[in-house]
Amino acid sequence: MINLLDFDQSAMSALFAERGERPFRAKQALRWVHRGLVDRVGAMTDLAKATRDALALDAEIRAPAVVRDSTASDGTRKWLLDVGGANAIEAVYIPEDDRGTLCISSQAGCALDCAFCSTGKQGFNRNLSVAEIIGQLWHANRALIADGVSPPWVEQGRHPITNVVMMGMGEPLANFDNVVAAMRIMLDDNAYGLSRRRVTLSTSGLVPAIDRLRDACPVALAVSLHAPNDELRDRLVPINRKYPIAELLAACVRYIERAPRDFVTFEYVMLDRINDAPGQARDLAKVVRDVPCKINLIPFNPFPNTEFRTSSRNRIVAFQRELQNAGLVATIRKTRGESIDAACGQLAGRVQDRTKRRVHKIHSLGAH
Repeated sequence: MINLLDFDQSAMSALFAERGERPFRAKQALRWVHRGLVDRVGAMTDLAKATRDALALDAEIRAPAVVRDSTASDGTRKWLLDVGGANAIEAVYIPEDDRGTLCISSQAGCALDCAFCSTGKQGFNRNLSVAEIIGQLWHANRALIADGVSPPWVEQGRHPITNVVMMGMGEPLANFDNVVAAMRIMLDDNAYGLSRRRVTLSTSGLVPAIDRLRDACPVALAVSLHAPNDELRDRLVPINRKYPIAELLAACVRYIERAPRDFVTFEYVMLDRINDAPGQARDLAKVVRDVPCKINLIPFNPFPNTEFRTSSRNRIVAFQRELQNAGLVATIRKTRGESIDAACGQLAGRVQDRTKRRVHKIHSLGAH
């Protein structure tokens, strides 16, 4: 069966053209699936009955099934979603005073093996399809509406999710084509109608793919930096051995030329006595001084069997102060959903690892 969640505007138009239908029918179908959030072709009532009947013979609307639905005391909500083959992914809804943000996964597991990330320790199975990526947004909106969620930012006829961050399980740019197709659906006025400023993609630093994204679908960009020099970043973020910091920052400068924001966000997980010394903050300020940026300091969120510890509040604030003294905008991310393992770096899901990767311990990472 064809899954209509797999189709962006271009693919939907081709599907209807193959069936001898006029182009506007594709837009109608896209609106029903993503604005109307319908779960069956028969609900598309402004399509001719003959069109609906023919389409229903070989097309469906199917998002990943919910395995578990958890809500933290702060309102953060996490769904564990079945994507087949004994794999499950996680999506997280974060309500705030003026927005509802959904953190979306792009892969079942992750092959990049960042030292401090729970997802990476699960190994990697496969890329998610377009339907599995956009299906997380489709499901979250349906679930929140069904539960009567009506926060103050929801305008008449709009959905509860106002912002999407591609920061869940996986490296989005390693699943480039499917992620871009899903983001195009997010941006499409016939679907979710989100602005490019409200869709953020987070990458560990796949430089050629950053350049491709700049040309194909520039959205807000966040980069997982986590270290002020190549020696430390090589150990924390292994992809740095292929694309070192200087190459990564040059790609960020190129990206800003077409980005919806005039800066890149650098994410920096605060690891106690590893990357959180004042001298490292001063080194970081020097490294990024030529890149228009904001730095988001993220308290490390522990997970089972990790060798890392969370930096103390005093060390995080001191690190922030050094960056601010250097003229940089530096914020400290508020930890959300920690009680249900929904905080940054904690998403693990359930992954049938195809890489047979051994979990390597990181040694001798002392701070300067």
